[in-house]
Amino acid sequence: MTSIQKYLDKLELNPPRFLVVGFGVLIILGALLLSLPIATKSGEGVGFINALFTSASAVCVTGLTVVNTAQYWSLFGQIVILVLIQIGGLGFMTSATIMALLVGRKISLRERLIIKEQLNQNALSGMVRLTRYVILSTFIIEGIGAIFLSTSFIPRYGFKTGVWFSIFHAISAFCNAGFDIIGNSMMSFVGDFTVNMTICLLIIIGGLGFSVLIDISNKKNFKRLNLHSKLVLSITSMLIIVGMIVIFIVEWNNPDTLKRFSVREKLLASFFQAVIPRTAGFNSIDISKIYDTTAFMMIILMFIGGSSGSTAGGIKTTTFGAALLTTLAVIRGDKDVVAFNRRINQEIINRSLAIISIGLILILTVSIILTITEDSSFLDILFETTSAFGTVGLTRGITPNLSNIGKIMITLTMYAGRVGPLTMAFAFAERQKQSLFRYSEENITVG
Repeated sequence: MTSIQKYLDKLELNPPRFLVVGFGVLIILGALLLSLPIATKSGEGVGFINALFTSASAVCVTGLTVVNTAQYWSLFGQIVILVLIQIGGLGFMTSATIMALLVGRKISLRERLIIKEQLNQNALSGMVRLTRYVILSTFIIEGIGAIFLSTSFIPRYGFKTGVWFSIFHAISAFCNAGFDIIGNSMMSFVGDFTVNMTICLLIIIGGLGFSVLIDISNKKNFKRLNLHSKLVLSITSMLIIVGMIVIFIVEWNNPDTLKRFSVREKLLASFFQAVIPRTAGFNSIDISKIYDTTAFMMIILMFIGGSSGSTAGGIKTTTFGAALLTTLAVIRGDKDVVAFNRRINQEIINRSLAIISIGLILILTVSIILTITEDSSFLDILFETTSAFGTVGLTRGITPNLSNIGKIMITLTMYAGRVGPLTMAFAFAERQKQSLFRYSEENITVG
């Protein structure tokens, strides 16, 4: 361990670089375990590329699969996937801190810096306390979710299978992973209020971010919340409501999705599918049969994703909010970007625009490559790529048919989406020395 530690120190792994390397190592370890014959029901290896894809999808809490999780993987394989989902959802550094706290080891300053980067916190103080809260609240919320799910799963599948299904899907939902071991996601429960609302609430809570949950539990009043929490709750609510209305109206008469359901079931399915693009790839209707309008709306929702410091992916709600508020400020001619009577720092606006730009460039680049390597429509490819970047897991049905090049490209996209585009950039960018001078300013014409 000492020699390994010395080697890591020589690499000068700053917090962003450590996270990038750490998630990569975890994905490789998961791929090796899933490559074992014991991981499959048939006893035959799945192949390293397929195992790598599945491991990356689990660690990056995405949910895209090249094989049916329920039908292909053995209990061992499903347990490996579930552990990878839990570690990926919490963050590998948070999970490592659990072990350190259990054995009584002190958390070093370097480890606190990595946790700070992983949870997207601004201050270094209280990292260990925050980690304890994250761990405890995660297990409590997942446990409550499993209990509610068991009320529907146990009567249908029996006690043993019902309990296992409840635990697996509660963790998968809270971690915004979207893996299922039922076989057809939640399509069998499209009219089940308990299952739908439990899954949705787990996804929403997991996608809010732990700092928001702490703020809500401490202040219990929207007006007293900090600006970050207010933006997260406002934008999250807006996206879910808009998404639900669009799906409900557009898919109303679609014979392959909502037409055959009652009004109650249509509302429930619309709400469920509006929540899912927040980065958890469950589905209660056939996504491959939705209209193009709905698919494009979902692409936008998947690109935005959840909130910073949560189990969700995407550019994050606050990033979208900062860009939207900046646009409105420019249109109004305001000098400052203001939300809830608070001015947003210019550095945050710059970071938001950088995240959006990097995300768009990555998605478009991968999509263009996949149009060459895959035999699918551009909309389906764009949907798949955005789903991977946003660590959502929804697919229009092309995932199992991806070529090896396509699987590798989607794997890398999931990886970049989970770590975060700006974290990736910081990890591999060379350190710049502070300039001793500034160039003279000159205007350019835009727009």
